[in-house]
Amino acid sequence: MRLTKLAPRLSGAVLTVSALVLAPLAGPAAAAPDGPVALTREEGRLGDRVPQEILRRGGFGGAGGEFAGALARTRTPGQAERVASEAGRRLWRQAVARAQGRGPAAGDLPRDDDRPLYWARLSLTRELRLWRPAFALSDGRRAAVLDALERGSRGQDSLDFPAGHGVKRVLVTGFDPFQLDDDVRRSNPSGAAALALDGTVINTPAGPARVEAAVFPVRWEDFARGTVERTLLPHFRPGPRQVDLFTTISQGRPGRFDVERTNGAWRGGGTDNERLHGGPGMVPVPPGVPTVRPQPQWTRTTLPYAELAAAATGPYPVRDNTAVTEVPAGSTVPVDRPDGPTPGSAARAGGGGDYLSNEIAYRATLLRDATGLAVPGGHLHTPVLRFGADNGSPSGRVTDPEFERNRREITAQVRALVGVAAGTLRQR
Repeated sequence: MRLTKLAPRLSGAVLTVSALVLAPLAGPAAAAPDGPVALTREEGRLGDRVPQEILRRGGFGGAGGEFAGALARTRTPGQAERVASEAGRRLWRQAVARAQGRGPAAGDLPRDDDRPLYWARLSLTRELRLWRPAFALSDGRRAAVLDALERGSRGQDSLDFPAGHGVKRVLVTGFDPFQLDDDVRRSNPSGAAALALDGTVINTPAGPARVEAAVFPVRWEDFARGTVERTLLPHFRPGPRQVDLFTTISQGRPGRFDVERTNGAWRGGGTDNERLHGGPGMVPVPPGVPTVRPQPQWTRTTLPYAELAAAATGPYPVRDNTAVTEVPAGSTVPVDRPDGPTPGSAARAGGGGDYLSNEIAYRATLLRDATGLAVPGGHLHTPVLRFGADNGSPSGRVTDPEFERNRREITAQVRALVGVAAGTLRQR
């Protein structure tokens, strides 16, 4: 099989590479100790019946209380940050072990369900926001504690690749559930796949491929502050543990996978999990991040899209998606292009749209180009995960056989697609 060639670098582009310095990634700051506490929109949904049922049936019902007790025993800001970091990492390890069938199966939800991790993380961040320490804690230090909890519980700070040439290093990312105001029961198959794949080895024609995974929030502000670049950059830089392949993954269209050929530098302004809008406007590149100047309107996949579309990997068709929406050079009117952008055009939607799926793909591939990382990388959209026809109401059951079967099939096909992509590495 032949691997797709890397997209050419922008002619005359200047690469700006400097140390990555980012503010802690945190939600709205907690109120002063004597004032009311403002929970985030995501945390506020914990009061619904469904999240509580998912927590209980997923085996994480006591996570918030345990974390609150650990915080109450801290005596310094540094100690609180360490406790939060370890609590987050422990939550991630437990979710990964549960998804991969290791250890006792707490609760009666299927082990591959991604939702218990999502709601458990929010139960911890809620306790952190409600916490009133006995010592002085500035807003900045509280944000750092929250940042440690977020990164640890998403697998972002525990990506651990082996060194050397005996194994291929593959990085995959998924997302939290989203559109929860429409149906709070929702799962995200990309997050489920990340849990199932983290730390596993896939045997391929090119040899074993070690997969490390992380998940990202569906929040515009976190992306603007650099959560994607902060997580990926250490593994994109040269060194014995540099990745050999990466793919960001998200939920996309009903009934099919899409390998997104082109990513656009445009935020369309859709509503995120905090009910905030991200645009419209250009994708903001945070300061201190290696990037390409001037900022390109488009980036392109270097995944082996032809091989992925042709391989027999599971029940869902895999499409090489070349469509974009652009404003052609010299025009002001957006136009849909089925075969990719035309020269000099301005982006209005990549193959993955104009939401955070497109944005993570754009950020990851822009970082790839800025660091000179010559490996396959891009974005994969999974099919939409739906409940069974007899369970379609948002007030229905939190799970059903069709929902569970589809999630298993999607995860298995993600694993197979990652294996196909990694198997082409021997040709590079």
